[in-house]
Amino acid sequence: MKRDGFTITMVFLAESANYGEGIGNVSSLKKMTRGNDWQYSYISRQALRYNIVQQAEWDNTPVDGKSGVVQFAPSATIEDYPEIDLFGYMKTTSKSEGKEKGKDADNKGGATTRSAVVRLSNAIALEPFQGNLEFLTNAGLAVRQNLENGIAQSEIHRSYYAYTVSIDLDRVGVDGEIDIPSQEKAERIKVLLDSLHYLYRDIKGRRENLSPLFIIGGRYQRKNPFFENRIKLEGNKINVETLLELIEDNEIEENTVVGITSGIFGNEIEIKAELKAESVGNVFKHLKKEVDSYYGESN
Repeated sequence: MKRDGFTITMVFLAESANYGEGIGNVSSLKKMTRGNDWQYSYISRQALRYNIVQQAEWDNTPVDGKSGVVQFAPSATIEDYPEIDLFGYMKTTSKSEGKEKGKDADNKGGATTRSAVVRLSNAIALEPFQGNLEFLTNAGLAVRQNLENGIAQSEIHRSYYAYTVSIDLDRVGVDGEIDIPSQEKAERIKVLLDSLHYLYRDIKGRRENLSPLFIIGGRYQRKNPFFENRIKLEGNKINVETLLELIEDNEIEENTVVGITSGIFGNEIEIKAELKAESVGNVFKHLKKEVDSYYGESN
């Protein structure tokens, strides 16, 4: 059984990185509420996808609105555009478009879809939102012409966030009759890994660093996101015991790598000793080698 399931869970530190619909002059963070009534801010998977695609320079896939909905152009294929290869698509064609392309006159058009090969979870805060607000004015501009000062408020939350990326390595670059070369498949995943390693997000005049401070994962036989929703934080310490239980299975343990940035977490020594953690940079190098190894085996 081939190890074609790839999953990594990462933790980063960020501040107020995704807003939802505001109320009056208050900008509201995207949040969810747990059963204990605590609220946790989150960065949506759509927001993460946007930044990943932009920073990988894959945001050139053609789109159109002929069907009444903005979507990827029917002519775009995964062979030419990594974005729709890795993150999927839905493309619709009308009956008239079918005729234009020389298809049977009875062709009613329809929709073709591709489910995502790379799946992202929301990045959910590991520390609860405490209702903090930032008070804002445009006094600096208003005083220049003795104009009325505008007032606004924004919810703010600085927290660690955790999210998971899962990849079906066997589906990369394959769509119907299309099957791109293995070298190109590997290159696309390595570009994705580079984007995750140095990910950032521009919001409200700030550039937030989403580069991981902690990472755990690897290449496995099962396509399960093993570490999703398993990272907990208490007193600036990561829950090592839970993670050790997860990797008790020999196949998981021998294929799992862990990375940590020094000087951040309170139990760094424990993480390095128990989980055999190394630097985050070394983990990404290892993951790239795993990608090369997989697609080398596929040749």
